[in-house]
Amino acid sequence: MQSEARKRKVKSILVTLPKPESEKSPYYDLAKKYNVKVDFRSFIHVEGVPAKDFRKEKVNLADYTAVIFTSRNAADHFFRICEEMRYEVPADMKYFCLSENIALYLQKYIQYRKRKIFFGKQTAADLAEVLKKNASERFLYPCSDVATEETQKFLQENGYNFTPAVLFRTVCSDLSDLANVFYDIIAFFSPSSIQSLYKNFPDFEQNNTRIAAFGVSTQKAILERNLIVDIPAPSPNAPSMTMAIEQYIKMVNK
Repeated sequence: MQSEARKRKVKSILVTLPKPESEKSPYYDLAKKYNVKVDFRSFIHVEGVPAKDFRKEKVNLADYTAVIFTSRNAADHFFRICEEMRYEVPADMKYFCLSENIALYLQKYIQYRKRKIFFGKQTAADLAEVLKKNASERFLYPCSDVATEETQKFLQENGYNFTPAVLFRTVCSDLSDLANVFYDIIAFFSPSSIQSLYKNFPDFEQNNTRIAAFGVSTQKAILERNLIVDIPAPSPNAPSMTMAIEQYIKMVNK
């Protein structure tokens, strides 16, 4: 049974993500609605793999006829590495994006209307039909050193000719300025952010901090550290992290 102290009112939340670019973030709505302080701080950041290191991978960009993007980071680093290696991306290159957001982001690099761009709703499985129609393509899969296994697994199981290319690395951020700062809730979104927490604070103790965790792998990483997951997401009643946190606040801030 959780102690009464752990059920005390929520006044402050730390979201372990970069600060949203838009003022329309649901986290700001949450802060306003319940009069709570919401801070953002990315526990991890991305660093590009230099061209000289990428060359060691012996991946010839000209061998590929299609690219699969799982994030904006993947797109940024694909076009960066092409530029660094002085490789001009052919006009007939096909792009397969996990979401429409990623697809639209490509306008930063290419003339959107003139290219062959396909997108799903959120996962590789959403692209199943269109990938099937393009099964003969040679796919490049730009990813980080901690690539999501889900996409790779889907491509492998369906026999696609694809090559993962590690173009960026996930690195723990320096959080030393948070050493003596207390939050009622800390929201985590990846196992890497838990890793960063312990790299920065090896002696971290949860005490009365409530932990919110998005996704099965994040929750698993938290439980492996013998911490309590107070606010799991997504759930049937709360498909988003903000909804899960709101439901918890409603319960304890009565």
